[in-house]
Amino acid sequence: MTSTQPTRRLLLAGALGSAGSLALGGVARAQGQRAPGLVIGSRLSIPSGVQTGDVTAREATIWSRSDGPGRMMVRLSGPRGYRRTVAGPWATPDTDHTARVDLRGLPSGGEFRYTVEFEDADGHRGERATGSFSTAPAGRDAQSFVWTGDTAGQGWGINPDLGGMQGYAAMLATRPDFFLHSGDTIYADGPISAQVTEPDGQVWCNLVTPEVAVVAQSLEEYRGRHRYNLMDDNVRAMYAAVPVVAQWDDHETVNNWYPGEILDDPRYTERRVDVLAARGRQAWSEYQPIAARQLGEWGARRQRGPVRIYRTINRGKHLDVFSLDMRTFKSPNTSGRESELTPILGAEQRNWLVKELRRSNATWKVIAADLPLGIIVPDGPVAQESVSNADPGAPLGRELEIAWVLQQIKRHRIRNVVWLTADVHYCAAHHYDPSRAAFTDFDPFWEFVAGPINAGSFGPNKMDATFGPRVDFAKAGTRANQSPRDGKSQFFGHVDVADDGQFAVSLRDTTGEVVYRRTLEPQGRH
Repeated sequence: MTSTQPTRRLLLAGALGSAGSLALGGVARAQGQRAPGLVIGSRLSIPSGVQTGDVTAREATIWSRSDGPGRMMVRLSGPRGYRRTVAGPWATPDTDHTARVDLRGLPSGGEFRYTVEFEDADGHRGERATGSFSTAPAGRDAQSFVWTGDTAGQGWGINPDLGGMQGYAAMLATRPDFFLHSGDTIYADGPISAQVTEPDGQVWCNLVTPEVAVVAQSLEEYRGRHRYNLMDDNVRAMYAAVPVVAQWDDHETVNNWYPGEILDDPRYTERRVDVLAARGRQAWSEYQPIAARQLGEWGARRQRGPVRIYRTINRGKHLDVFSLDMRTFKSPNTSGRESELTPILGAEQRNWLVKELRRSNATWKVIAADLPLGIIVPDGPVAQESVSNADPGAPLGRELEIAWVLQQIKRHRIRNVVWLTADVHYCAAHHYDPSRAAFTDFDPFWEFVAGPINAGSFGPNKMDATFGPRVDFAKAGTRANQSPRDGKSQFFGHVDVADDGQFAVSLRDTTGEVVYRRTLEPQGRH
């Protein structure tokens, strides 16, 4: 395994302490502090902390990573004297020493604490890491969650002088029940340098490892990007306390990619995007706390295509989350004006989505999309990266697939559907209505946009009128690629689902300031 020791240049620039201490525990360790939840042992260590993911009323996945081969051991305690010990799988080099345990049959609406250790071949256990999570309520109890995207992008990485990725601390301070990461969990295509001079002359200092100093091409380099983000104390503290629903988008591989693409980029020696995407997808799957059985659904289909990561997260009577994959089945980035339907979801996924929406009895159905619907996002002078094609007329190309989904939602009288997304590096609230649209066979709905959480700020972008969007609110930084320094150009969304079914959305910057609020009332039985 390639070392994740920080570069000598950064150590000299930031005077941060020994490389060994940085690699072990991130920024706080470098400053002589003990990272939250860790008890130092003498053998195997846990350099990337712990995470839980895809937590429902009865299920959860616990993830961690060792610094060497070892068996994952989990001890869990919960309400009413609940106790459980699980001997999990072995963490080996095949998975970059990551491992996960799937838990089923948990009490709903309960608060749990857990401890992870790794046991070596001689039965010796090393460092212990602790975390917590709450299962979803079985009834109509209140809950909250946060969402955002875009971590460590455009060269803005872990800045120890500013306390690391402060956006994660801001989200944790709201005490959410779970966190929806709407894609761009890493920026594999954006090298991070030790110093960046900002337009006002301030110098941004990054923690740097060999894997983030170059564009990722090898599996080890993609893995190193994920390890890098988990060196940040704020990220690890958030993940130890808040379950994650993780999505992937383009920067987990390379900007604006689509299947079959051949890169025209001199930085890459491997230019077949399908090869890069397979490596990026493997690293992402290893490092996200998705249930092993979800990843294992592929099974005998290994030669047919990638693991299916679109999925439903049931969060009780009031909330279901439908996590999409808008990258794996994406059509090429053309002008988007094709008269035939071209995929953004693919036939299997769009049919799955409508089926799951129809089956849902939850008050609110949140569609977690890693690309917004009506925002125009160009890819070069002609092609479009986005769902929209920059043509305000009738749906064409990728828009035809979304039009069909919206039509089915109306036809089956599926109520209280909200779309949440990130991707564009600013925050916004959009209301879509057929009375303003070129395509009219759908019911009105809201889309809320958040991000970035630690990346450059851009936008706002122009809107495509095909589905009749009205921009109720939009806010970006004051200049393109503004750094996360002051927190005013970084955004996340927060949702409170009340026990009476109200859906209260707020958009916030990472200083904690609320920049927008909107409360939605549930309509009808569904």
